[in-house]
Formats: sequence, C-alpha cells, structure tokens
Amino acid sequence: MKQAEVFIQDIFCGILTEDEEGYHFKYDRHYINSPSPLPLSPTMPIAEETYHKEMMFPVFDGLIPEGWLLDIASKSWKIDPRDRMSLLVACCKDCIGDISIKPLSHE
Repeated sequence: MKQAEVFIQDIFCGILTEDEEGYHFKYDRHYINSPSPLPLSPTMPIAEETYHKEMMFPVFDGLIPEGWLLDIASKSWKIDPRDRMSLLVACCKDCIGDISIKPLSHE
C-alpha cells in the first residue's frame, strides 16, 4: 500500500492511498471543517466519504509529467512509467497550480 498527503494551496486536505483495489482519497476532517475548504476538482467535491477509483483519479493523473519529461523523471528516479502513484509522489511536491503531493509522513 502506498500513501501520500495531498495539499491545496499548501494546506493539508487529505490522504491519497493506492492498494490492490485501486485508489482512494479521503478529505481530512479538519480541512472539511475549516472556514472555506476548496475541492480538489468539480468531480471530487468536499465530502466525508472516501472516493474510490480503480485507475488514478484524473485530477492527480493530470499532475504527472508526460512525454520527454516523463521519460526523464522515470529514468532519473528509476520509476516504471506505469507506476502512477510513485511518479505522483516523486514529481508533484511542487507543481504549478494549487495541488501538491508529498509522501505520507508516518510519525
């Protein structure tokens, strides 16, 4: 199982998980209850329920580099281009836009 912390405008908003059943995203309770939480995308509005999908959620998949940049990233970090979760964590810590992904810190 792989997990990552998801941030919107540098504010922690939830956890993305990949397991044998696919991908799961759950908004953080504190984020949901904050004064004005922003949704990740129109297809993933703020909700208490966990979102589930067999393939990577489009909002996250769109953050992963493509083409020659994907080739460079996968060769530099020795990540299979089909391993979308590892690429997301490796490449999307400081993306253009509001969303950033960081490895889950197990404290």
